[in-house]
Order: sequence, then structure tokens, then C-alpha cells
Amino acid sequence: MKVCDDLPPIIGKLLCGVAFLEIMIMFKAKFARKILPVLLMAVGTFGAVTIPQTSAAAVGVYVQVAPPAPRFERLPEPRRGYVWVPGYWDWRGHRHVWARGVWVKSRHGYQYQPHRWVEHNGGWRLDRGRWDRDGDGVPNRVDRHPDNPYRR
Repeated sequence: MKVCDDLPPIIGKLLCGVAFLEIMIMFKAKFARKILPVLLMAVGTFGAVTIPQTSAAAVGVYVQVAPPAPRFERLPEPRRGYVWVPGYWDWRGHRHVWARGVWVKSRHGYQYQPHRWVEHNGGWRLDRGRWDRDGDGVPNRVDRHPDNPYRR
């Protein structure tokens, strides 16, 4: 088509043959060359803003049902370069489900704080396991003195 041939190659490949084809035919070639790149940037910017972004932090769990007593797990033989993360009661759906312990690769200079349930405001909150640099048990994102190995 004439309109597609007049567009820059990248824009022509993206838009020709798609739903925008009828819109592009309505515009004259010169008008499309001036307005279309601006329109594409605006749509691209809007798309970048509305795309859901993932987070490194896990979503918190807060329930009214206390977790059952922890299950006994036999501690496996130590593995070089790994840390044993004990099992815990996870909340899935509408009930507690036992998540078995696993080995995770150790991180030099960090201590692993395991998953734990904390009673909070009449309910129970699951604090997910995490790596802590100074070993004080306070997540570095809320610690007033993060990475201070001398503070206990």
C-alpha cells in the first residue's frame, strides 16, 4: 500500500497489516509521518506506566487462624555452600499447609532468618524467610542501622 511504503521501515512493519491499517489509510502520508511517531511514543509511554511491575518483596499474609505446631523434620547432613531452611506452615487458599524444609545456596556475609508466624493485632502474620546482613533479625529495609555487625 502507498501509505505503508511512505512510512519509515520500523513503523511500517509494526503498523501495516494490523488494526491500525484502516486509520493510517485515512491520513495522508506526510501527516502520518509527523503525527504517528508522536502517537507511538505516547502509547508506548502509557503502556510502560500501566504494565504491572513485579516486586522482590513477597506479599504479606495476615490471617485469623493460628498456625499448627511446627512439625519435626530430621536435619539432613550439612551441605557445603548451602544453608538448611526449616519447614514451616504456609497459608494457601484458606488453610495452613506444611512447606517442607529445603537447602538454599548460602550468601557470604549474610545470615538466613527463617519463616515465622507472629501474633499481631489479634491475628497471625507470616514473616517470610529472608537474608539478613548484620544478623540482628531486622529487615534491612526497615533497619535504622542496616549492615551494622556490631549492633545486637
